[in-house]
Amino acid sequence: MKRFIIMLVALLISGQAISQQANKQAVSKTKDQEHYTFQLSDKVTRQAVTFKNRFGITVAGDLYLPKNSGNTKLPALIVSGPFGAVKEQSSGLYANEMAAKGFITLAFDPSFTGESGGEVRNVGSPEIFTEDFSAAVDYLGLLPSVDRDRIGAIGICGLSGMALTAATSDSRIKAVATASMYDMSRSMSRSYKDSYTVEQRKQVIDYLSQQRWTDAENGTYAIGLHEVPFDKDGKIVKGKRVLPETLPKEADPVLAAFFDYYRTPRGFHSRSINSTTAWTATTPMSFFNFPMAANIEMISPRPVMLIAGEKAHSRYYSEDVYKMASEPKQLVIVPNADHVDLYDRLDKIPFDKLTSFFNENLKIGKSAQAE
Repeated sequence: MKRFIIMLVALLISGQAISQQANKQAVSKTKDQEHYTFQLSDKVTRQAVTFKNRFGITVAGDLYLPKNSGNTKLPALIVSGPFGAVKEQSSGLYANEMAAKGFITLAFDPSFTGESGGEVRNVGSPEIFTEDFSAAVDYLGLLPSVDRDRIGAIGICGLSGMALTAATSDSRIKAVATASMYDMSRSMSRSYKDSYTVEQRKQVIDYLSQQRWTDAENGTYAIGLHEVPFDKDGKIVKGKRVLPETLPKEADPVLAAFFDYYRTPRGFHSRSINSTTAWTATTPMSFFNFPMAANIEMISPRPVMLIAGEKAHSRYYSEDVYKMASEPKQLVIVPNADHVDLYDRLDKIPFDKLTSFFNENLKIGKSAQAE
């Protein structure tokens, strides 16, 4: 990860040379990018929906319905993530696959992102993103085709922490699974593997505090890096993109993996923050104050499944949460998979395990027994 930060710093400061191959792969912004990054299953239908959270923000989602389901009330799943992605990317793929297996699914854009509302765009809010999951439960539970006692949630990457946190205080979420979990509060406030020193944490806090003066004076909200790096001289590095427009030579494998998804036709979408821009520069402030899954033991006896790639740089997040969580819980390590593989690699995402997990834990009568 240190190599990744060094490469990012060098890119931002010196504009180092780019590889010709990366240039060819990077997506042109002039193309029509309003597409889904996966094929809709012939076993499901998809329709655009909206609903409001308790802050009055309109959340946009896609509802996936299994075909030929009859009049039976079905179990339902809420899906969102990764952090900075949109419903046309990974979350939609998961919703599509799970709907094909018999669940009604809802993939949504968190508030302030994608097609969802929120006046200031690209704000990351741990509290409001957590609320969005509960608002999605509200919406699904009012559908006549959904059994409101059999609703689960799937969080991908940075929205995993919000899915877990929502479940700690919302008992209507009967089972929760995560894939390539990232704890965004821990990542922003302590850096990768908690590598910030106390002094660096104070530097980041002061940088964010001073940025508020700048935003207030300008009457606008600047964008910046939500995971704030330091250069070799110990100074904070600023930037205006989550990912570079082009991949530097000899890029760190972590940066290369993210780039290969968000910046190439494989996963690019024009509304995705990670594909095109960055979060508001002051986004980390609330993540310093809002620890994810602080009350994770409250999910029990409802079950948790944590899925991580064997080679994922983020694997430790899932392993640490697994240690903290109460039973019942499962930790699934996917062989030879990295963090980004679990975004869309159908040969690596363990949909069979996800299906078994939710079929078992969203059975009729299961919830009543657990409570």
